Amino acid sequence: ALQTMLASRFVMGVRDRVEGWEKKLSHLSETLDEWLSVQRAWMYLESIFGAPDIQKQLPQETVQFLRVDQNWKDTMRKTRKRPNVVEAATVPGVLEMFQEANRVLEKIQKSLEDYLETKRNGFPRFYFLSNDELLEILSQTRDPRAVQPHLRKCFDAMASADFEDGPPLVEDGDPVGMIVGMNSPEKEKVHFSTHVPTLPKSVEFWMCDLEHMMRQSLLDQTIKARAAYNEDDRTKWFFLYPAAAITTIDQEQWTEYASAAIESIHSGDNPNGMTDFLTFSVEQINNMVQVIRQDLNNIQRSVMANLIVLDVHARDVSKRMIRDKVSAITDFAWICQLRYYWDEESIEDQHGVIVRQTNAWFYYGWEYLGVVPRLVITPLTDKCFMTLTGALNLLLGGAPAGPAGTGKTESVKDLGKALAMPVVVFNCSDGLDYKMMEKFFSGLAQAGAWACFDEFN
Repeated sequence: ALQTMLASRFVMGVRDRVEGWEKKLSHLSETLDEWLSVQRAWMYLESIFGAPDIQKQLPQETVQFLRVDQNWKDTMRKTRKRPNVVEAATVPGVLEMFQEANRVLEKIQKSLEDYLETKRNGFPRFYFLSNDELLEILSQTRDPRAVQPHLRKCFDAMASADFEDGPPLVEDGDPVGMIVGMNSPEKEKVHFSTHVPTLPKSVEFWMCDLEHMMRQSLLDQTIKARAAYNEDDRTKWFFLYPAAAITTIDQEQWTEYASAAIESIHSGDNPNGMTDFLTFSVEQINNMVQVIRQDLNNIQRSVMANLIVLDVHARDVSKRMIRDKVSAITDFAWICQLRYYWDEESIEDQHGVIVRQTNAWFYYGWEYLGVVPRLVITPLTDKCFMTLTGALNLLLGGAPAGPAGTGKTESVKDLGKALAMPVVVFNCSDGLDYKMMEKFFSGLAQAGAWACFDEFN
């Protein structure tokens, strides 16, 4: 309207007033833009710098923020007393104050990003948490139990950790929180080989210790499960150790016995080696069916269901090898299977099991999986696994394609479970930019995790 008035030939008498209003409204518009920008940044940062732990860790930024905070509150108090927008926004110095506040808040946000980056470098799985989730953990560093709600985002099958009070660091000090075990969402409990102290280290370092102890404890339990294994009577053995240890040893023992059966055919000691092994496998499956018919709790039933799924697939593989007349461990029908081998030499390096398929091989990852149901493995799943392991061996990725709901993501996740690798499933959206991908890849490379990008196209 002001532009129309200025363009009119009748404006001469009031030209000064119209130009004055134009300047005033232009100034008002600029001030409001800066004002809203400060408001957005202040609302985000106010809750962060309200936490004493963050104030302690970012002292300079806290001082800068408190200065902006004071000016912001003063301005808002004055505005409340004088709610006229033109008067409030055209006070000399208000625009300059907001511009300066925006510059300072931008600098603070940059420092905050850098601070979070150092924490993520300390524990790479923090890359898979949003800034808000990570700040929630860091704002309560004095209470290690505050990490509990976020454990699932860092460790897929760790619903919670068990804490106990340990001896204080100094005399008459507070007891140190010790992590003594972990629980899966299905309520399976795994005790750690060694307790993990949460002090004096900061959260990202004791989370690294927690990750190390998760793997070490599963390896230690698997060593015990292997020592206790007895093929003649497995019924008690199934429930003595965590599900992860039981399934690993079940698959490792199957590989060992199948290899021995093929070797006996090759050497001529027993031409019916595979047929005898198939009879033995079917007998074991029948015994497992008897066990699952007993009165079991939910965890025991899930363990048995998983073992039956794996052993039925192993039985089908044995049948296929008899049909294909496999007579040497170099025959393709045998080497194309996912095979588990015990490796004493790599136990010190926290491996202990090598998984082979065709000419690819991987160390078992010892990621805690809880008691999750395993996929029923079809010939198509086998081909999918073979392609993916072959690609991974060449340091490549894979892109399973097919209609919706056919199990592409689940197959990738199940291969991750078979190798005990952490798999991060990420649903791509329109809002995905290079910065998010940079953060994600940085986390994957440092954490050694796999990623499954859903809806990538």
